[in-house]
Amino acid sequence: MKINIIGGSMSGQEIDEYIKYVNRKYSGRQIKQLDITIDGDFVDLKCYFKDTDFQHAYRSTDYLVNDMDKLNDAKQSEFSEKKRHSI
Repeated sequence: MKINIIGGSMSGQEIDEYIKYVNRKYSGRQIKQLDITIDGDFVDLKCYFKDTDFQHAYRSTDYLVNDMDKLNDAKQSEFSEKKRHSI
């Protein structure tokens, strides 16, 4: 992963903590580049993701998700009761 520090400098430990944070936040996605912009007391993070093969998307009443665990119990139940069409 390429790391860019913009607007200042920070320790390796701080950088490692931001990397851990974005890896937890975007678990399951590969991060190609992380821009860390220092703005006074604030830090902005911008992630660039590697292109990955599209695996699967589920559509349930206008929600597009790639993992059914992101839906609440009612939506999961609704999805499981739908009739599936052959491909």
